[in-house]
Amino acid sequence: MAPQRKAAKQPASRGSIRKKTRKPASPPAAATAARRAKPTALRAKPPARRAKRAPAAMAAPGPSAVELKVGHPAPAFALPNQDGHLLRLSDFAGKKVVLYCYPKDDTPGCTKESCDFRDGLEEIHDHGAVVLGISGDSVASHKKFAKKFGLNFPLLSDEKKTTLRAYGVWKEKSLYGRTFMGIERTTFIINEQGKIDDIFRKVKVTGHLEEVLAELDVMP
Repeated sequence: MAPQRKAAKQPASRGSIRKKTRKPASPPAAATAARRAKPTALRAKPPARRAKRAPAAMAAPGPSAVELKVGHPAPAFALPNQDGHLLRLSDFAGKKVVLYCYPKDDTPGCTKESCDFRDGLEEIHDHGAVVLGISGDSVASHKKFAKKFGLNFPLLSDEKKTTLRAYGVWKEKSLYGRTFMGIERTTFIINEQGKIDDIFRKVKVTGHLEEVLAELDVMP
């Protein structure tokens, strides 16, 4: 009896080779990320940003240190009107000047006062006088105010309150228990020589035009 031959070994299939040579599966992405992540304590913190400082608000000027009286020389000024043109007190030399200082454009009392001067301007001119209004409002505010109410005389802008303080009308005021700096409604009549001829303080708007006309009547 012939001896049985051993079966030849069959070459391993490609699939089996692939199984043997395949790399082990990579761990889950989350685990890898966790290993790679550095501890929070070791992370460098970005430098803290410095808070920007708000620009300091411009302090309101202090109250007027002067108190003008009749006979005093009227303080000189050079201020822009509602059209941006610079006007000086010296521009009106040889004329009487009605200079009225009022708190704020387009407010009830100031509007009535300004409109009264507008309506009485012809009579004021007949007395050889001119009208000038002055407040701390801007040129743009004056322009809008004058256009809205047809004001036919210059409105002077004194945002720095320099002239208002020189005339003694920038004062501490109170309203409803609150104190604040503001303009005391005042009218000055300046004669042809540039001196104060009369002063109306804490003006009551109603009837004020008549007061001014009466004073102009008695002025030489």
